[in-house]
Amino acid sequence: MLGSNTARPGLGQHAGPASQIITGKARLAGVIGWPVSHSRSPVLHNYWLRRYGVDGVYVPLPVQPGTFEVAVRGLQAAGFRGANVTIPHKEAAYRLADVLDDSALQAGAVNTLIFQDDGKIRGLSTDGDGFVASLQAEGHAIRSGTRALVLGAGGAARSVAAALLRHGMDVHVSNRTAARASELASALPALGVVAWDGWENRLGDYSLLVNTTSLGMEGGPDPMFSPSLAQAGAGLVVADIVYVPLVTPLLAQARERGLATVGGLGMLLHQARLGFTAWFGVEPQVDDATQAHVLGSLRG
Repeated sequence: MLGSNTARPGLGQHAGPASQIITGKARLAGVIGWPVSHSRSPVLHNYWLRRYGVDGVYVPLPVQPGTFEVAVRGLQAAGFRGANVTIPHKEAAYRLADVLDDSALQAGAVNTLIFQDDGKIRGLSTDGDGFVASLQAEGHAIRSGTRALVLGAGGAARSVAAALLRHGMDVHVSNRTAARASELASALPALGVVAWDGWENRLGDYSLLVNTTSLGMEGGPDPMFSPSLAQAGAGLVVADIVYVPLVTPLLAQARERGLATVGGLGMLLHQARLGFTAWFGVEPQVDDATQAHVLGSLRG
C-alpha cells in the first residue's frame, strides 16, 4: 500500500556558521503551545538559522488556554514574523487568522501563523502534507482506495485525514469523545467514523493506522497509551505523530509484532519548512544532517 519519494530540492549541503547570528535586526518566530517544553521545533529552526547564516531566533512560547489571542497579538506587536501553533491552540489559531490558506480551510485548523506587513495574520496548516511527506520519505507510497484509520478528532487529525483523502484513501476516524468524531465527519463528508471502544477489533480492515492524539506523549494524558494490535494485518503501517518519546508504546508494540512504523519526527521536519521560509526568507532542506541534529536532542 503505502515507493520512495524524491526529496524536494533545498539549498546547499554545507552547514552554516557554528554560532547563531542575533542582532538588533533579528527576525523572530516561535512555537505556541501548552505544554510546549516537549517541542523540538526550537532545536530544528535554530539549527536551520545557524546552518544558513540567518540573523534570527526561534523560541518556545508556553501559552495557557484562554490567553491565546492576547499572546498572539502581543507577539505581533513585538515584531515577531509569526509562530507555529501546537496542542491545544490549533483551532483557536484558525479562528484568529484574518486570511486562511486552502490548507487551513480544509483542515479546519492552523499550525502556522504568518504576520504580514499589512497587519493581517495569515493561517496555514502544514501538518497533513508534512505527514504525507514523512510517510513517503520512509518508503510508504499512498495508494488510492486503500484504507486508513485516524485516532483523534482535533486539528492534527483533521489535517492528516484531509491530506489522506486528497490522496484518494478511504479514511475513518475514531475518538474517545464520539461527538468530536461526528463533528469531524460532518466537516469532511467523505470521512467515516468508528467507535472508540471497537476500533482495535477492526484493524484488519486497514492498511494505515495513525495516532494524532497526545496519548503516548511524554507528559501527556496517557503516556503509556498502547492499545492491542492483535487484530492488525501483516501489512499494516502504524504511524504516531508524537515524537517525544521517539518510540511511543504504540510504536513499540507495532515493532514487536513486526509491523512497519513511522514516528512523528519526520512530520515535524517536513511540516516546518513552509513557515521557516516565510519567516526567515530561506527555504531549508530536510536531509540526513537535519534529522541527525534533531535526533541528537531527543536522545540527549
